[in-house]
Amino acid sequence: MDIKFSVALHIMVMISESTEVQNSDTLAHSVNTNPSYIRKITALLKKADLIESTQGKSGMSLLRNKSDINLLEIYQAVHPTEVKLLNVHSDVNPDCPVGQNIEAVLNPIFTDAEQQLFLSLKARTLKDVIKQMRENYNESYSNQAI
Repeated sequence: MDIKFSVALHIMVMISESTEVQNSDTLAHSVNTNPSYIRKITALLKKADLIESTQGKSGMSLLRNKSDINLLEIYQAVHPTEVKLLNVHSDVNPDCPVGQNIEAVLNPIFTDAEQQLFLSLKARTLKDVIKQMRENYNESYSNQAI
């Protein structure tokens, strides 16, 4: 799996939670990438009707409440065409008994694993990610002296 999904989640959290205006430059600084890559990801999020940019004003905002956006929607926004996450190697020795059967055995297992992942993503929202992030942040800094 590539990094587009995690970058999209990063962007969505920043847009949702930052008190400052978020544009491709500020988001690129947070993600530690270049603004053109951020613009590619935000274009996909816009096309999926998850975010908007206000015309004539710098910045982006969510189109729906963070509790109404599930992680599968974000994943599908950055992967609009079906992408198989798990693939069986295809260049097998046809004379090998394992090579003859590996694809038929692994494909249903891989399909099931992908379906379970998608169900898990659908069950979690952007709000859940933000809540967990805040809890992790508070745990990380609660024992440090100021």
